[in-house]
Amino acid sequence: MKQVVQNYKSGELAVLDVPVPGCKPGGVLVRTAYSLISTGTELMKVSEAGMSMLGKARSRPDQVAKVMQSVATNGMSATYQKVMGKLDSYTPLGYSLCGVVEQVGPGIDDVKVGDLVACAGNEHALHAELNWVPKNLYARVPDGLAPRHAAFGTVGSIAMQGVRQGEPQLGEVALVIGLGLIGQLVAQLLTASGVRVVGVDPDPERCALAERLGAAACGDPASSAVEAAVAELTDGHGVDQVYLAAGGGSNQPVELAARLCRDRGRVVDIGKCRLDLPWNAYYEKELDVRFSRSYGPGRYDPEYELEGRDYPIGYVRWTERRNLACFLDLMARGRVDVDPLVSHVADFDDAVETYRRLKDGDLKAVAVLFRYPERAQDAEVRPEVAVPAVRRGGGASVPARSAAAPVRLAFVGAGNYATSMLLPHLARREGVELSTVVTTTALSAANARRKFGFASATTDLDAVLGDPSVDAVFVVTRHSSHAELTRKALLAGKTVFVEKPLALTEDELAGVLAAVEESGNDRLQVGFNRRFAPLLQEARSRFGPRTGPASLRYLVNAGRLQHGSWYLQQGTEGSRFAGEGGHFIDTASWLLGADPVSVYATAPAGNDDLQVVLRYPDGSTATISYVTTGPAGYPKETLDLIADGRVLRLDDFVRASVHGGRRWVSSRLPQARNKGQNAELAAFVKAVRTGGPMPVPLESLVATTAATLAVRTALAGGAPVTLARAL
Repeated sequence: MKQVVQNYKSGELAVLDVPVPGCKPGGVLVRTAYSLISTGTELMKVSEAGMSMLGKARSRPDQVAKVMQSVATNGMSATYQKVMGKLDSYTPLGYSLCGVVEQVGPGIDDVKVGDLVACAGNEHALHAELNWVPKNLYARVPDGLAPRHAAFGTVGSIAMQGVRQGEPQLGEVALVIGLGLIGQLVAQLLTASGVRVVGVDPDPERCALAERLGAAACGDPASSAVEAAVAELTDGHGVDQVYLAAGGGSNQPVELAARLCRDRGRVVDIGKCRLDLPWNAYYEKELDVRFSRSYGPGRYDPEYELEGRDYPIGYVRWTERRNLACFLDLMARGRVDVDPLVSHVADFDDAVETYRRLKDGDLKAVAVLFRYPERAQDAEVRPEVAVPAVRRGGGASVPARSAAAPVRLAFVGAGNYATSMLLPHLARREGVELSTVVTTTALSAANARRKFGFASATTDLDAVLGDPSVDAVFVVTRHSSHAELTRKALLAGKTVFVEKPLALTEDELAGVLAAVEESGNDRLQVGFNRRFAPLLQEARSRFGPRTGPASLRYLVNAGRLQHGSWYLQQGTEGSRFAGEGGHFIDTASWLLGADPVSVYATAPAGNDDLQVVLRYPDGSTATISYVTTGPAGYPKETLDLIADGRVLRLDDFVRASVHGGRRWVSSRLPQARNKGQNAELAAFVKAVRTGGPMPVPLESLVATTAATLAVRTALAGGAPVTLARAL
């Protein structure tokens, strides 16, 4: 494998071929996807290596002291040989990366091969194709977080530990001196904590960047603008905390900190700057000077880092591993945005040239990433997600019913969607009887019974599933319960209508299909209603059959969710796209007349926006742009289908048109959006009443669900995922 190394004596940088590290117990072997250059720490080491011996001695007086002690103990000759031997050796660079677990060592059970992890440590997260990383120095990357952003995890942990040392409180004002990579992250973390930030840096571009990312004001340390901003924000009292994130030999940062800090404020040293504290200034204000040690508690403790002995959370809340996981979570939830900090992404093979350009000033950057090549076998073989085969067993068949009898329906769940989009259509439908509503709370069941005329209300699901008079069960609960409730209803012999999604994981989908095979009951419908929308159905008919491949673009302006919405509980309810994306994949597949064969997905950092590209057997493609950051007044769904010189256009289920050949445009009179729920329910009730085929084949429902789940795999791997049909 290849690794970036440096000779501290000569200053030489090289990419060497070195042996692959072994996968020892208590850790994992990680293949690097991206590693981050710390433009402060690493460039300092690179610059020092290029100095003369005298320059090296001046820059590291601590090491000179150790040499002098060795001379006194071991003599000049032995010390000289030892020092020269150490200097004339290759040393590694790097300490922050993201990669894929390639091998799991004995004693590790929290990750598996193929998992995406962020790694830390200047001995374990190196600029190298493969690294062995002990347990407490890696953390699993949350779903949806891009690998290039997860590579910031270690540097983010350094910034986070510094912020924790400052103990910020809501409404306070902080001064961040130095707006390099660490300073930028400190400023964002403080802003996310409800602290107003004033930044200081001589570089106007870095000041402007910090302001774009949330700082209240930024400026040059020599200007009066910074002091004026502090005076205005603090009513002249001074800032509550100062974070020293600057380097260099100037004493200006600590002097500025004393001048702008309030009485009994806190000064936290995160970087490596000169610390000749002006005694009078610090004494008169009784300033609390604190140091932040790297990533957090556990750093430099071999029992923690190498042996995997964790600190009890009751005594040490935030260890370096918990800091790492916390920072990854903040990025995944959009509380910290690292993408604007990325100035350059270089191929790993160009590492030496990249360092040279940084050192010489040709490349001015806040953050630089190395991108690593895929293995040859990775390039040849795409990741796969299996689309489970539908097997209908020989279990008990669905009981026959009289066509003249009303269709008796039970509802499991009576939340907002059920009561606004489904029950109003069913309550007034002839030949339908709302039998029972089941909810977890008695009052919600009583409300649904009173409003829609259910014959009974209960909290006992088993009683409903065991009632032979109930023909079909609607599962309209939170996403996390859909698969299990569907499985139970199928095994009970009921026809099932389940709102999307059918499942949140591959295992849940497999459980539903196992119930189909065991019971022989394949009477299942998922609430993919858009294919039933009258306007879209007419547009498809007007468009007519096609002969060549099509290109479909589907823009979904999903918008932001209100704070506290259960849709934001991704840990239990899945991502927003996992919950809603099946709608759009199903619509695309219906329009194209096939199920997708591969999925690719990419996402910017800091929000839930997604670009999903689906490929179909005939070469057709569908691109779904799922956007949560668009304006509220813009239409939610717009769709364009282009093929054979024709275009089908849908504008938010209000208007549609077909261009090419004979042009058709739907009525221009304003009309209510009809997304097909009524027609979908009519088709479902008909299938229950007659015993005829379900409105959508089960194989199609499974393919759409598998494609939706494959989006997560594609995001984690950064490559297209093949949807392999199981035999």
